[in-house]
Amino acid sequence: MSTIHWTESNAPRSARWHSENATPPPHRVISADDRVKADTAYRQACEGTALLWRGDFHHARQLLRAMGRRIDRKPPGRGDGPAGSFHLHRRARSHRARVLGRLLVLLEADHSLALRRTPDVRAACTEAYGPPSTPMAVSLTELLGVLGAHQWRRKGVWVPALGAHIHPHYGVFSPVRGEYVDLVAQAPLPAPAGRRAARRTVAFDVGTGTGVLAAVLARRGLDHVVATDISPRALACAHENMRRLRLTGRAEVVGPALFPDGRADLVVCNPPWVPARPCSEVERGVYDPGGAMLHGFLHGLAGHLEPGGEGWLVLSDLAEHLGLRTRRELLAVIESAGLRVVGRTDTTPRHPRAKDPSAPLHAARAAEVTSLWRLTGA
Repeated sequence: MSTIHWTESNAPRSARWHSENATPPPHRVISADDRVKADTAYRQACEGTALLWRGDFHHARQLLRAMGRRIDRKPPGRGDGPAGSFHLHRRARSHRARVLGRLLVLLEADHSLALRRTPDVRAACTEAYGPPSTPMAVSLTELLGVLGAHQWRRKGVWVPALGAHIHPHYGVFSPVRGEYVDLVAQAPLPAPAGRRAARRTVAFDVGTGTGVLAAVLARRGLDHVVATDISPRALACAHENMRRLRLTGRAEVVGPALFPDGRADLVVCNPPWVPARPCSEVERGVYDPGGAMLHGFLHGLAGHLEPGGEGWLVLSDLAEHLGLRTRRELLAVIESAGLRVVGRTDTTPRHPRAKDPSAPLHAARAAEVTSLWRLTGA
């Protein structure tokens, strides 16, 4: 168990350290309160010192924003081509997360915060971290993410293709970008043929996340949908959403695994789009080092398709516009996996960054296309 150590009121203190991003515990921790100036806090954080906050909760949030403004005064610059600019942007994001992550708070043994004007964070922390046990130090940025995820989980995300809300859990990518859901909701289903017409149709949703695509497939009339994920949080989230939507009789959640056992008439996967390292837990829904999940899905697909079945790869081409993957490389992986492309449907993103010229990497985002690739065995 990792711990942090600091001195407070001339007495040595320690607490268990927790980081969802596996950030190691800071070597130097000092106690800080409302008297600390933003310039001082920023300088100390840049030098590697963590500040354990003991003042007003709202002042801590204000300090975090002030430190962020100081980081943002130095833009990441332009690299050599799209890939160079992307790597500079990610390096700047990583630096920002590292510096801001050095403002810490202490969760008490019941997941409460002993700070002035603090919200009740116990329910949100229990959802994210499990039942409380001992005091635990976390970064304020992580705690704010936990609180935001709690609100998403309570309110849900409206999914027009379902006519219902999906409730994401902490650490599970939220289906706020509806274009990929619409592609799966509207693509023609593989037509039953021969002996397949006489039995129930089966679909797999690989990397289900919240379970939104599994729910769409079940609502479209597939007799049995099996959803998988390697993340225990995603599995719990998908289970809960199937129950909320009253689909547990038609949709089954299993794992942790990439593929379920057996074969299916339709196998759907919406893997992370960008082959790069995530900076936070929630970014794992977008960033996948080396494109490991994409390659795993493509190379395992043929062995999980019924004769005449289809695999649907739902993938943004953002990585291509960033210079991180070429279309030729994608097609080469498809071919080497023993697959062939029998159709493709494209759509353009609707998220605000695609239309905001001031957004980072705007040129790539503005050119982005999300596609549903229909694949069969070669």
